[in-house]
Amino acid sequence: MEDKRSPQWSSENTDVNQDELILQQQRRIEREISESIALVGEKESLISLELEYAKDEVYLAKTKVLGQKYSYIRRTRPDGNCFFRAFSYAYLERLIDNKEEYEKFRELALKSKDNLVALGFPQFTVEDFHDTFMEVIDKVGGDSEASRLELHKLFNEQGYSDYVVVYLRLITSGQLQREADFYQHFIEGDRTISEFCHQEVEPMYKESDHIHIIAMSTALGTGVRVRYMDRGAGTEVTAHDFPEGALPTVHLLYRPGHYDILYP
Repeated sequence: MEDKRSPQWSSENTDVNQDELILQQQRRIEREISESIALVGEKESLISLELEYAKDEVYLAKTKVLGQKYSYIRRTRPDGNCFFRAFSYAYLERLIDNKEEYEKFRELALKSKDNLVALGFPQFTVEDFHDTFMEVIDKVGGDSEASRLELHKLFNEQGYSDYVVVYLRLITSGQLQREADFYQHFIEGDRTISEFCHQEVEPMYKESDHIHIIAMSTALGTGVRVRYMDRGAGTEVTAHDFPEGALPTVHLLYRPGHYDILYP
């Protein structure tokens, strides 16, 4: 009687093929997202969020309450970099109308390269990203209307936009490592701060959590208010300010796995 059992290698081979098919599908979905969603979108009325949740009673109720505090939303591409992209766009947009704060931030950004090199980051790599970061800051330091147009243009050019994200990731990593004793308490498992930074902070497309927001906002000396929209009880969209007690200059909306910009 013929033995119908498959050889062992065949089963493993099938598993490998299946994994590869799943990866291909993920890449295809990511590519479709990239092609259909701008890195940073146009400003939209918050009513667009109500329309999005027209058939979702829980989120619709929360969106209506959110609409009492905010007028507009600006969407960002859901690619794992959305927190850093949303924050940097919103903060630079705010600085366009506040020249004194702009100059303070520019000075801080200028010095940040030497601080990172002193922490052990490779000078050549840091310089490359820092140069582009400063170029973006300088390009939005002029006339208000022209600067707004330039900001939107630069943040939708992958090269400039991604370099800003990378540099903010480095600044966040630097802050975590500089204050390692404090931040170590936020790390789950046996990972060191350094390991966490190399695995979860510095690589592109890694999603951000509270620890990223606290470190980055502390390093830049600015406040961020994040509104968390979830399926919890009540209609309030809970607000968390980072660092704790800071006056928020940037407002973001968080929905599971994603950040967009809000405008009071």
